[in-house]
Amino acid sequence: MIAFLKGRLVEKTPTDIIIECNGVGYQVHISLHSYSLIKDSESILVYTYLQIKEDAHTLYGFVEKLERELFKLLISVSGIGGNTARNMLSYVTPKDLMQAIASNDIKTIQSIKGIGLKTAQRVVIDLQEKVQKMYGLEDLSTSVYNTNAEEALSALEVLGFVRKATEKVVKKIVDQQPDATVEQIIKLALKSL
Repeated sequence: MIAFLKGRLVEKTPTDIIIECNGVGYQVHISLHSYSLIKDSESILVYTYLQIKEDAHTLYGFVEKLERELFKLLISVSGIGGNTARNMLSYVTPKDLMQAIASNDIKTIQSIKGIGLKTAQRVVIDLQEKVQKMYGLEDLSTSVYNTNAEEALSALEVLGFVRKATEKVVKKIVDQQPDATVEQIIKLALKSL
């Protein structure tokens, strides 16, 4: 396994780069996210993943280790290969994709070109627990959500609102204002409901 390449950047396109290491030029496939982070400097370091198939050896490169780890998780899902995983990381930043997986946000995942409903659901089902454990994420974002938002949801339920309807509103409020108190969440939710 080739863990990383450090060398001279010879060529850079939105889909791949060529790095010269000790006289050998390596073609490395990259996402648009990595492309945006690569400076046009002489020296470069990219973390890599070598995918070996019967008909090809493909080298994928990542500026950040986080992106490489997420790529490995994505290709472990049935029906997602290297190019699809790279495409997913091109449309959504690694952190946003992790958050979508952790919070069961199938719409965000499905909004990626080439990803249908079933594939998006499979990604969430297969990776949600892994992403939450690996990156310390809890379901629906933070521990603040689990305390303040949960109390606000209970209070809104007592006031006669249906829990399903209030969950979306409260989640949106907590995403925009993570430090909101229970009272603030309830007031903002009442304005939206």
